[in-house]
Amino acid sequence: MDTFGKRAGRALLVLGAVFVALVVGWTVFVRVPRDVADLLGVLLVLGLGVVVSRAAARAGRRWFAAYDVAEVAVEGPISRDGSTGGVTGGVVTPPADAVVEQIERADDDRNVEGLLVALNTPGGEIVPSDDIRLAVERFDGPVVAYATDQCASGGYWIASACDRLFAREGSLVGSIGVIGSTVNATELAEELGVSYERFAAGKYKDAGQPLKKLDEDDRSYLQGIVDDYYDDFVERVAAGRGLDPETVRETEARVFLGTEAESRGLVDEIGTARDAEDALADELGHEVTVEAFHASPGLIRRLQGGGRALARAAGAGVADALAGEDDGEFRLR
Repeated sequence: MDTFGKRAGRALLVLGAVFVALVVGWTVFVRVPRDVADLLGVLLVLGLGVVVSRAAARAGRRWFAAYDVAEVAVEGPISRDGSTGGVTGGVVTPPADAVVEQIERADDDRNVEGLLVALNTPGGEIVPSDDIRLAVERFDGPVVAYATDQCASGGYWIASACDRLFAREGSLVGSIGVIGSTVNATELAEELGVSYERFAAGKYKDAGQPLKKLDEDDRSYLQGIVDDYYDDFVERVAAGRGLDPETVRETEARVFLGTEAESRGLVDEIGTARDAEDALADELGHEVTVEAFHASPGLIRRLQGGGRALARAAGAGVADALAGEDDGEFRLR
């Protein structure tokens, strides 16, 4: 069925469903009742018509879909909950789980034959980035990605699982590296008369605690974690891009403009979203119609992001730094 036929089918389905809903609603809520229900009946009929029309529209999009390629975007810092705090404000982006959900929804959609991944991210948390990469890897069909402003670190981790990667000449691509950090506030604590008393089971349980002086043993332990993550990153990129691991290491976690990234084998071709669509069309053997599968941060997470930003502006960030976590923070950057 061609695109016009699918759209016509969707329209007829919606109109038919609304007509049936109005007839049933008028009979049940207006014609039969003989009292106050008559007055409310009209409102109930209209409400039923709206609900049914929306349900029919959703069903129509599935049954008479006018698309055959799904596009999923990975934008902003990658994190589990989709929000990153700041001193003056918070950035709220779709949680990694929401992006994974859209990729899986596209994979389950019988109309979707290929996947387009839009990448504009500086990277972020390691495991959430890997969750998205795994979802891309498991997609049953060709996957083409394109970078806009940046495709760095965790974003490139995801890109390495795609069949092809396009970038603009001015895109920033690469940053194949891992960073771990922890705040050391021992000198400040001494000035304030604050001391650290250790109650821990396990030699490295408090490694990286801000109020504990970082010795060489702790430093070696934490650096080892970073090195292990980095080795894994290099292996995945080398396997996904068909590069020698040493070639990947030689990038030294730098970012490159799209043209140099292409010459280094980090990008397949310089191009736009349209070029990526054309590549998918060539792979599938026919022209494609793209449907955006949106991953929303959700209202609750938006409110949470704003709340975190406000708390940090009030000084909670300083308290967090002094309290610390069990270990340093590791990110793909």
